[in-house]
Amino acid sequence: MGCCASNTAGGSKANRISRWRSTGIVGLRDSKLKAFPDEVIEMERAVRTLDLTHNKIADVPGEISKLINMQRLLIADNLVERLPGNLGKLQALKVLMLDGNRISCLPDELGQLVRLEQLSISRNMLIYLPDTIGSLRNLVLLNVSNNRLKSLPESVGSCASLEEIQANDNVVEELPASLCNLVQLKSLCLDNNQVNQIPDGLLIHCKSLQNLSLHNNPISMDQFQLMEGYQEFEERRKRKFDKQIDSNVMMGSKGLDVGVDK
Repeated sequence: MGCCASNTAGGSKANRISRWRSTGIVGLRDSKLKAFPDEVIEMERAVRTLDLTHNKIADVPGEISKLINMQRLLIADNLVERLPGNLGKLQALKVLMLDGNRISCLPDELGQLVRLEQLSISRNMLIYLPDTIGSLRNLVLLNVSNNRLKSLPESVGSCASLEEIQANDNVVEELPASLCNLVQLKSLCLDNNQVNQIPDGLLIHCKSLQNLSLHNNPISMDQFQLMEGYQEFEERRKRKFDKQIDSNVMMGSKGLDVGVDK
C-alpha cells in the first residue's frame, strides 16, 4: 500500500483526513496513486464512500475489510487484476464500481455482499461470474459489458431485485432459463454476443420487461416475434415509448427500436 502525495489539493494531510472523517467521503479520483492509500485503511469505520477512480492502483489489499461501514466503493479505471476474498466482509456495501480494470474473475465471497444494489464491472477480462452472485438478493443493476463471458450463471435468476442487466460485447451463447424468475427485470441488453435463442417464457414471466436489446446476435426478428408473450412485451415497450414522448424526452432519429436485427 502507499500514501497520498503531500501536495494533494486541499491542504495538509491532517486537514484532508479530518475532512474525510467529518463527511465520510474519501475523494481520491485522478490522484496518480499507484497503491491503495494506508491512511484510508487507518480510518476504518469512518469511511462511507471511497472514490479511487482513474488512478494506477494494481492491488486491493485484504485490509480493505476494515472499512466495514463503507457503502460506496469506486475503483474504476485502474490496473486491478484481482479482488481479495476479504471484500465479502464489507457488509454495508451498496455500490461497487470496478469498470475498466484487468479483472478476470471475481471471488466467491462476492455473494456475501448481501446489501449490494449496484455492481458494475464492465471493460474487464471476466470469463465467468461466480455462482454465489445469486445471493445478491438486493442487486438492482448488473453491468458486465465488454468482457469475455460465454454465459451467465443459472444462479443469476435468484437476484430477485434485478431491474437491469447490461451484458453487451461479450461472447454469450446461451441464456439461463432462470432469467424467467426475474419479475422485476425492466431492461436486458445483450448486443454484440452469440445469442441464438431466448429462454422460453422470458417474455411471459418477466412482466416488467420493457427493453430487450439483442443487436448483432444470431437470433432473428422472426424468431423473436414468434415467442410466446411477444405481443404483451410489445405493448409494454410502446407504453414506455409513449411516456418518454409525453415527458419530452429526446429520442434518437430511429424512433422506437425493436431491439433485434431483422
